[in-house]
Amino acid sequence: MSWLPEDFVHPVYVPVPNTALHLRSIREADTALDYPAVMGSRERLWEIFGPAWAWPEETMTYEEDRIDLLRHEKEIAAHQSFNYALLDEEETAIFGCVYIDPPERTGSDGEVSWWVVDDLVGGEVERALDALVPQWIAADWPFQQPRYLGRDITWQDWLALPRVS
Repeated sequence: MSWLPEDFVHPVYVPVPNTALHLRSIREADTALDYPAVMGSRERLWEIFGPAWAWPEETMTYEEDRIDLLRHEKEIAAHQSFNYALLDEEETAIFGCVYIDPPERTGSDGEVSWWVVDDLVGGEVERALDALVPQWIAADWPFQQPRYLGRDITWQDWLALPRVS
């Protein structure tokens, strides 16, 4: 049984209100944009995602990032999980990502997390994304109990929950 309804069609383009940015499914072809975004914010991202996902490693190479994005692209096509890049209108830079995953821990039917690059932390873009994501999930995704990792539950508390069997 899938974690999403068989007829679910995932959004492909999501404007971020009050910004010139949008979300779209990440692709392997985005590696040249993703790698500098991730590695430029690596230390903070490791503090957030490292304990749960062991990502992004300090030694992550461009090729490892490319392979990771290819995996994400395939998972999106198969509706196994979703990674959306936060991009400018011309798609010349990635400014963050939103992850929508099946539950790994009990108590939710979807797990959502997101980040922005260091330069945008605490600013208007981060606030706009923080406001958008829960509204977008409620409006466009078929979840009854989404969990916002690092938002409505700390990563540490999430890691302490029992795994979905």
